[in-house]
Amino acid sequence: MTVTDPIADMLTRIRNAVMVGHDSVLIPSSQMKLSIAKILKDEGFVDRYEVLKGKPESMIKVHLKYSDEQPAILGLERVSKPGLRVYVERRKIPRVYGGLGIAILSTSRGIMTGQEAWRQRLGGEILCYVW
Repeated sequence: MTVTDPIADMLTRIRNAVMVGHDSVLIPSSQMKLSIAKILKDEGFVDRYEVLKGKPESMIKVHLKYSDEQPAILGLERVSKPGLRVYVERRKIPRVYGGLGIAILSTSRGIMTGQEAWRQRLGGEILCYVW
């Protein structure tokens, strides 16, 4: 199945799994999705992730994180879309929920959080917000 916006598909799968309380979710694998999953793990939004090799395509299994039956991910929002790309320079990188959330950016040095891009003096495309 061909998906027009694979990042939005990934975020929707995670959002839906969190809403119904699943422990994990399967997502078709790509390098960009692996980078986003790594950032979500490093920032404490998911417990862990693993790559499952398969014949037709490999999948990423993201294990969701809960504390006292409250999900660690309260919201996900896709910002830059295929029809309307959103780019920012270093000075205009947004703070999500006053620093409680993160912005994930695609920069010339790879996928990273907004705070990390700011420290490295980089701007880029805002992929999504997570809080």
